[in-house]
Amino acid sequence: MGTQIRDTGDRDHRIAQLRARMAAVAGVPSREDGLNVGLSLPVPRRAVTTMGDCPALVVECISQVTQSGGYVGVVGWPDLCVAAIERMEQLVLVPDPGSDPLGVTSVLVEGLDLVVCHSRVPLTLSPVRARPLLGRLRKGKAALVLVGLDVASPALRIDAHISEIRGIERGRGRIDALDIDVRMRTRDGRPARETLTIGRAREHLRAV
Repeated sequence: MGTQIRDTGDRDHRIAQLRARMAAVAGVPSREDGLNVGLSLPVPRRAVTTMGDCPALVVECISQVTQSGGYVGVVGWPDLCVAAIERMEQLVLVPDPGSDPLGVTSVLVEGLDLVVCHSRVPLTLSPVRARPLLGRLRKGKAALVLVGLDVASPALRIDAHISEIRGIERGRGRIDALDIDVRMRTRDGRPARETLTIGRAREHLRAV
């Protein structure tokens, strides 16, 4: 399964664990502008994307990155179901980042390809609070996705919800696939909308 970094109560020890994990997976930083997560628009590297709380889409994005050989970190989301992801060894999971989730996230963005930082309570980060994290982000290669957190002028906003559950009939059946309605908007206002089907009835992304 994925590497789990647990809260030991010692912040320095936890940061040391994270840095050791980064050293084990870090390669030559890519200078690509975008990271393919299976959507029509890539999520930008070295920049912030905000995403609505749609766990199915997050897991699909993680799976797309790991299948392509990338490494992913997830901070502050202990109940995110990642069991279906095939390459669990490419995950760094920090379900309980303690009192400093942004500090933990800032370490992960130094060496991973995708980092997801989740907050149970909706929160907008002030420029002062976000500045150290953004500074680390620009020096690395990661695409940072915030769920439940917001910043001023993110590079990309993604809103998503499950629009259809396939396979369920009246009184019988089981879920075969999910249709997820995805809406995106870049910082310069360029919109995109598509439907992503996940599961056995999987289809290509459909623009609408």
